Amino acid sequence: MTIRVLLVDDDALVRAGLRLMLDGAPDIEIVGEAADGDHVVPLVDAHRPHVVLMDIRMPAVDGLTATETLRRRAEPPEVLVLTTFHADSQVLRALRAGAAGFLLKDTPPAEIVAAVRKVAAGEPVLSPAVTRQLIQHVAPAGYDSRRERAREVLAVLGEREREVAVGVGRGLANAEIAASLYMSVPTVKTHVSRILTKLDLNNRVQIALLVHDAGLLEEAGAGEE
Repeated sequence: MTIRVLLVDDDALVRAGLRLMLDGAPDIEIVGEAADGDHVVPLVDAHRPHVVLMDIRMPAVDGLTATETLRRRAEPPEVLVLTTFHADSQVLRALRAGAAGFLLKDTPPAEIVAAVRKVAAGEPVLSPAVTRQLIQHVAPAGYDSRRERAREVLAVLGEREREVAVGVGRGLANAEIAASLYMSVPTVKTHVSRILTKLDLNNRVQIALLVHDAGLLEEAGAGEE
């Protein structure tokens, strides 16, 4: 399958660099470019990209607003956020809106290509360590209210679903969750799908963020001591 990619960045040099990196991959095709978020929806409708590389800061419509708009649509493309900072409140908001991960603009070309392939395959590009760093650095304000809300949202999950959600929050792959909970991999996949449906989420990154907000990783760690 050829992965169709849309580039969205107000810096023409950044777009040119990304095009140069990605055009060399035989399974990736750049189907369009936009210099602002207000052009994203028409280009997505016209070209049906699998992945959108989305800048955060743009003059008219920022990447966060564009991401939220795209992820509310039926069968939306995956979104990879582009940023110059790894601890950015807007990055965290984009991930909560449904972005599959983020890339620093100085990420090596091979890693950018690999990230595009991963999100096109439905895999998030975000490690649990980076998730924790983002939350610690840019989200201290309002932590109590987020924890309370996250716990209310997660309360609809059954016990096994909750255990699987904690595994996702720890950054474990399905096989690792299956081994730790004595389940089969297909059962874990079923639980993850049910969690996404019950909580009206787009991807595993959002599950992980909810688990972090709810403080479940700290509780799980205390239980293991």
